[in-house]
Amino acid sequence: MKAVPLTIRGINYFMVVTSDHQDQTYSYLALRKAVGWIGLLLPFVLMLGGHFIFKEKLILKNISLYYHTGMRDVFVGALCAIALFLFFYRGYDKWDNRAGNTAGLLAILIVFFPTVESGPYDLSAWIHLLVSGSFFLILSWMSVFRFTRQANHPTRQKVKRNNIYVLCGITMVVSMAAVLIFLIFFDKNRPDSGFVFWLETLILLAFGTSWLTKGGTLYPDKATQAHS
Repeated sequence: MKAVPLTIRGINYFMVVTSDHQDQTYSYLALRKAVGWIGLLLPFVLMLGGHFIFKEKLILKNISLYYHTGMRDVFVGALCAIALFLFFYRGYDKWDNRAGNTAGLLAILIVFFPTVESGPYDLSAWIHLLVSGSFFLILSWMSVFRFTRQANHPTRQKVKRNNIYVLCGITMVVSMAAVLIFLIFFDKNRPDSGFVFWLETLILLAFGTSWLTKGGTLYPDKATQAHS
C-alpha cells in the first residue's frame, strides 16, 4: 500500500494505492511499452531478417511486401500482437475504447487482405491500402487528441509528453500524405524505389515513440499513472 500525491484544483491530496492496483498499472504500462517497441523495431527486423536470413533485397518497395517473404510470420505476428493489445486497451472514456477496438480490428484486416507481390493492384491490395491508412489515421488521432488529455494543472513532464504525442501524430499524418502523393504521381516512374518503405518506417517510428511515451518511458512523472 502506497500514498500517491494527487493535485485537484490546486489542492494537494494523497491517494492510497494498493499493491494490486500498482501491479495492474505497471502491467498496463509494460504492455504499452511492448507495443511501442514492436512499432520501433518492426521495419528493421523485417529488413535485416529478410536480407541476411532469406537473401532478399536489403530494402523492399514497402513494408507490406514482407508478407510475401520468409519474414511473413514476423510481420503477421507483430500486427496480431498490436491488435490484441488494442482490443484490451482502455482509455479515458468510451471514445478511447472504441478507437482502440477499431484500430485493433483494422490491424487484423491488414493481415487478412495482403497487398500484391508485384503487378497491378487487385481488390485485396486496395483494401489493404485503405485499411492501413485508416489504421494509422486512428492511431495519429489518438496520439494528438486523446493521449494529450490532462488535468487542470499538468506537470512539466506531462507537457513534454504532450509535445511528443502531437509531434508523433503529425508525423504519421504527413508521412501518410507523402506515401499517397508518391503512389499517385511517382510510383510508375520509380518502380524499384524504397521511398515508401522509409516513409512507412517513419510512420512506425512515430507510432512506437508515442506508445513508449504513453508507457512511461519518456518523461515519466514520479508516480506514473495508468492514463499518463
